[in-house]
Amino acid sequence: MSSVPVAPVTTSRIETSPAEAAPQPHEWRTILRHRWPLRWMHWINLACMLVLVGSGLQIFNAHPALYWGEASTFADPVFATQAMRDSAGKVRGITTIGDTKFVTTGVLGVSTRVEDGVVLQRGFPMWATIPGYKSLALGRRWHFFFAWAWVINGVLYLAWSLATQHLSRDLAMRRRDWRNIPDSIRDHLRFRHPVGDEAARYNPLQKLAYMSVIFVLAPLAVLTGLAMSPQMGAVLGWWLELVGGRQSARTLHFIAMGLFIVFTLIHVLMVVYAGPVNELRSMITGRFRVRYPGTEPAQIDAVQERTDD
Repeated sequence: MSSVPVAPVTTSRIETSPAEAAPQPHEWRTILRHRWPLRWMHWINLACMLVLVGSGLQIFNAHPALYWGEASTFADPVFATQAMRDSAGKVRGITTIGDTKFVTTGVLGVSTRVEDGVVLQRGFPMWATIPGYKSLALGRRWHFFFAWAWVINGVLYLAWSLATQHLSRDLAMRRRDWRNIPDSIRDHLRFRHPVGDEAARYNPLQKLAYMSVIFVLAPLAVLTGLAMSPQMGAVLGWWLELVGGRQSARTLHFIAMGLFIVFTLIHVLMVVYAGPVNELRSMITGRFRVRYPGTEPAQIDAVQERTDD
């Protein structure tokens, strides 16, 4: 029997790196994201803003209309919430913005008292004002006290931020930030969560929002608030002329409040979007967990669930 020759098989060894041989486990690191002075001032600011909005709406309810200029042109308000009777004699809440009128019964102009169902003629409902019942005197006391607390807290924040270079290091817009604004917008629209060192830094949209609040919106609220005081007329006469009069200052003050509310709502939505547990923990304890990528998404989710437990 003759044997059949078999050609030798040559094999080549394929070199693989450790990263290619097996998935690299991702890594979680805990960092100190917010120092304790920043955390304290953040929560003090939130408490002050909640009281300022509620008491400010109480003050607004004493005369629920806004005007532009020095005098109140009662027949032509810029914004107003009032109660009117329709053709059937039913009371409805009507909100006026310029020349446009909206029916806002139940929220603005006319609302129902929860405890007994009584229909009330109010600019803003009881649940939105501090105190809930009608009291201009108490509303003014709450507003002025917490306004000064808010201003003092803001001055301390600004001094601390300058002393620790928090503004220049963390919040100041740099050239690369301006270039990265379109990418940051796309990331937010795609719900892309930053990872690694990027997650520990403020993105361009955050920087723009915070710097606008600190250096534009907050000063506007303070200056327009002071301009409404008759005692400040001699000191801020130039400012009253610049904004067009005391009623204009009141309107701008109301707009500033609305922008603060919009900023806060967006801020809360971004906290939920980025991960509320991790974000709240960083603002309470300072500890912030950052993920450095390296595994498949399914593996990452499984490890994160076990770690959170």
